[in-house]
Amino acid sequence: MSVLVIGIIALVLGLLLIYWINRRKFYRRNTSGLEVFSSFEKSLSFRFLERIGKWIGYVLVILGILSIFTYRNEKQKALEESLQSESTIRK
Repeated sequence: MSVLVIGIIALVLGLLLIYWINRRKFYRRNTSGLEVFSSFEKSLSFRFLERIGKWIGYVLVILGILSIFTYRNEKQKALEESLQSESTIRK
């Protein structure tokens, strides 16, 4: 697959993961604004898993942005090389 496709997929997946985790956190709140869990163990496990998930989402977003910039730089480098080869042919 192309670097661009991988970058776009990673960026979209990262943003969706962060959005999904924040949405779950929002809907777990009661009218006072406090998060409600059925047990202490669930509270610890959900918070831990959500923290890990958010970090994975951030890594995916950064990976996606870096992949898109890499694709752009490769394309720009190929364009410059083709322009240089055309200028040497004309001479």
